This record gives sequence, structure tokens and C-alpha cells, in this order.
Amino acid sequence: MVIRKRQGLIVWFQHMRNLKHIKRYGNLIYASRKRKYAVVYVDQDRIDKIEEKLLRHSFVSKVERSYKPFIRTDFERAKNDEEKKYDYKMGI
Repeated sequence: MVIRKRQGLIVWFQHMRNLKHIKRYGNLIYASRKRKYAVVYVDQDRIDKIEEKLLRHSFVSKVERSYKPFIRTDFERAKNDEEKKYDYKMGI
């Protein structure tokens, strides 16, 4: 099984009936009725072509990319154990 790099697209549209057209371009994860947008996951190597195709539709207002794959998620500890031992802000 090959794990592919995926990236989210946020697609703003006019009507909920247009969702069936948006589903064809990737995996539909979420659709908001009130705000009229959908989150679609697509392969990173095809994201440029899919974004252009979505923008060609008259019912699509705009398409935004999710930058979650590019955000660093390995965090360092804020305080080491010695500093926590002498932290007197407890109970204040």
C-alpha cells in the first residue's frame, strides 16, 4: 500500500446542489450548508490541475488551499523538568 501525499482544498460555491460536481474531483470531507463551502482532499501532485478545473465552473466563487501539510508539527517542550520543579505559580 502506497501512502500518497494529500492536501485539502476549500471550495466556495453558490448552491448545495452543486456538491455532486465537486465530489468528482476528490474526497469530500465536509460541506457547510450555512457558509456554502466544502473541504475536498486531493493528491498534491494533481492539485494545480484540479484547482484550475474547479475555478472554471460558474458556481464556484473561489478555491483556497489548505497549508496543513507544510506546517511543522514536531513541538519542543516549553520547560524542562528542572524548571518545572521550581515553578511557584501553582495556586495563584
